[in-house]
Order: sequence, then structure tokens, then C-alpha cells
Amino acid sequence: MLLPVTVLLRRADAVEVIGAALTARAAGLGHRRIAVWLGVPAGTVRGWLRRWGSRLEAVRVHFVLVARLAGVDRAVPKALGSPWRDVLVALGAATAAVTARFGTSGVVGPLTAWQVAAASSGDGFSRRVGRWVP
Repeated sequence: MLLPVTVLLRRADAVEVIGAALTARAAGLGHRRIAVWLGVPAGTVRGWLRRWGSRLEAVRVHFVLVARLAGVDRAVPKALGSPWRDVLVALGAATAAVTARFGTSGVVGPLTAWQVAAASSGDGFSRRVGRWVP
């Protein structure tokens, strides 16, 4: 079955919910506060953050490559001193490059950064985060 980029294979939560948790972590929140805010079990959020936390550099590089491949003459985003924030900046650059090239409208509405993340990862966002293969 072909899934839209708003949902992830083998995940009960939408890509935007997982993305919100990762964004909140970059802002300095812990897994318990994020879980309460999103209405998701704390263990689930902790699992997302642990998986991503151990692979931040690979994910950042992936998003920088997406930005370079989709965009013309895109500068590499500057590091912000936090691996979590660096991933978000790279995702922002990838989203800007994709929307500049293909437009801001997706099949299910406006294209979001987390949809770009899911679509560009070949489902690595949910299943293969350990091997993050674009």
C-alpha cells in the first residue's frame, strides 16, 4: 500500500506529531514534558528521542544532501552548537530547496518540513532511522 507522507509505516502517530516531539527536544524540553504536551505515552517519546539522538549527525548530513540535490547553489546551513538544532536547520534548508523547486502544495495540502523528512528518507524516518538511508 502506498502511504501519504503524513503517516509513517508501522507508526501510530503522524509524522507531524513525531516532528513536534523532536522540535520540542531541540528547544530543550525533556521526554516527560513533551509526552504530556502531545498526549503520547512518555515511553514512546523517550524511544523517539533516543533513536534520533544517537543518529543526529547522519540525519543532519542526509538533510543537507537533500537540500543540495533539490536546490541550486544552496549554502550549507551554519552549525548552531546543538546537534538537535543543527538537524532542524538542515531540515529547514531541505524544505526550502524542495519547495523552491517543486512548489509548496503537496497532495494532501501544504508541504511541511516533516513531510519532506518522511518523503526524502524512503521511510528511514520511521523504520530505518538506525541506518538512515535516503
